[in-house]
Amino acid sequence: MKIKIFTAGGTIDKIYSEEKGTLNFSFGDPSVKEIGENKVRLNFEYNIESLLAKDSLEMTENDRQILLKACAGAIANKILITHGTDTMIDTAKVLSEIKDKTIVLTGASQPYRFRESDAEFNIGVAIGALNVLENGVYIAMNGRVYEWDKCQKLNSGLFAEK
Repeated sequence: MKIKIFTAGGTIDKIYSEEKGTLNFSFGDPSVKEIGENKVRLNFEYNIESLLAKDSLEMTENDRQILLKACAGAIANKILITHGTDTMIDTAKVLSEIKDKTIVLTGASQPYRFRESDAEFNIGVAIGALNVLENGVYIAMNGRVYEWDKCQKLNSGLFAEK
């Protein structure tokens, strides 16, 4: 199995820094890279490409077209995208025009570098799902895998079926 991994930013890849007495976030190396290389010995071929480093609330339709073009042009037919959770479903809708690939979007409610982060778990669920899902676009969050158009993000930050 070969998986193409695209990173688009989102909380999962944010790093926390303190400058001049204020708290802020910026984007560091993709968390999926560290997880794949240092935490888990992944037993398949994969390639990581960083396309964007944005909070998903700042993503534009042009950004989504960048993701669409990259996914459509990928040689691999199994694709994982790390993405911010706030507009993950919006991006999934754009990607749904791709019919010949399996695409799973995932993210985290806390940055990967935070001890309480769900990043590793969500990435693991997403990769496992890529092994068994049919072509289509899916969201993997909170231990569940949803068809993109059959889920919603709740005010609590959790995803659930519509």
